[in-house]
Amino acid sequence: MSHIAVERNRRRQMNEHLKVLRSLTPCFYIKRGDQASVIGGVIEFIKELQQVLQALESKKQRKSLSPNPSPSTPRPLPLPAKPNHSPIGFETVGDVGACCNSSLADVEARIAGSNVVLKIVCGRIPGQILKIIAVLEKFSFEVLHVNISSMEDTVLYSFIIKIGLECQLSLEELAVEVQQSFFSEPVFLNEI
Repeated sequence: MSHIAVERNRRRQMNEHLKVLRSLTPCFYIKRGDQASVIGGVIEFIKELQQVLQALESKKQRKSLSPNPSPSTPRPLPLPAKPNHSPIGFETVGDVGACCNSSLADVEARIAGSNVVLKIVCGRIPGQILKIIAVLEKFSFEVLHVNISSMEDTVLYSFIIKIGLECQLSLEELAVEVQQSFFSEPVFLNEI
């Protein structure tokens, strides 16, 4: 087989594989049709799927360690007594990020250029995204992009947010404020 035929076959296979990758990846991950954009979008999608998988494994492990309540008995939500004393685990991730975890949700805030990437892994809670957006707007953040990925009863919210001029929150405070939204009353569309 000549070198030209081998190269033509390689390009054909590469294009077929890129078509498959593009078809398996949600369209909002791929900004343009060029090969680099397709591969970059697939990488981002895989990273988010890995985060959802880790969250599901963590949730499964927590469920196996805790006694199961009866299905007819609703579990009460752990409400914080004071803002400074809540059932939340907080962790600073270097100087560019912060994590805030609880039994209801894992929240991570990171600096990405001039914006903040906010990722929340939690169970499906009706109206929760509205509460998160209300918290962001309350503290002068502008939502630039939202991505919602779900698997069974677990949801990954990924926000790209712009920091407003009036915003005075640190990443740690942002993570805590978003985490606190999981302990507040539900928000419904007719209340907005």
